[in-house]
Amino acid sequence: MAIYDSWSAPLPDGKRAEEIVLRFDSSRDRRLLVLPPLFDEHNKTRRQVVETMRKLDAAGDAAGIDSFLPDLPGCNESLASLDNQAVSSWREAARAAFAHFRCTHILAIRGGALLAPRDTAAFFYAPAGGKPLLRAMLRARTIAAREAGREEKVETLLAQGREEGLELAGWQLGATMIREFEAAEWTIGPQVRIVDQVELGGSPLWLRAEPGEDPEQAEALARIIANGMLAS
Repeated sequence: MAIYDSWSAPLPDGKRAEEIVLRFDSSRDRRLLVLPPLFDEHNKTRRQVVETMRKLDAAGDAAGIDSFLPDLPGCNESLASLDNQAVSSWREAARAAFAHFRCTHILAIRGGALLAPRDTAAFFYAPAGGKPLLRAMLRARTIAAREAGREEKVETLLAQGREEGLELAGWQLGATMIREFEAAEWTIGPQVRIVDQVELGGSPLWLRAEPGEDPEQAEALARIIANGMLAS
């Protein structure tokens, strides 16, 4: 059963923020922390992520898996300011959530893989590096500017962002976030299982124009995760 709850997340200044978490928690041994895609890709896939969590829970107490989808500071319903966050602070929050919810595994999707604590058992679904994700957001801004009759250049915007921060697709990102996001890369360790889109079938939901869901893809992803967690 899905429950919205709260958890105490660390902030860059050493303080804590009460953030929302969606949890399917029956105190089972197998416990999954979900790190979703970042920014607009998260908006397009949130329903799919929740559907996957629901399918992992549905097997019941014997074979089911508890899962946790926490808001990080500055994301979703968070009251923390996004422009004060950075990749490094989100990584710290992800580590704190992994420990707080006593998780055994991680599911990281797209840019979520950039935040996954190292040396943990994890599933990386179509992981993406920070630089290509950032440049895609920059290109989207230049296209929107062109349609509005303004001319903007990716490199000029990036230079500005590194020094002053930048608004991209409605998100106000600070200079530290821009610099860290551009350099961020995901790391595959011995306990990481890469899940390719071809294993799920269909097209990636983050590439669609509007948010959506695909029950067959959710079922395929849940099956891969369940089998992997049972085997580990």
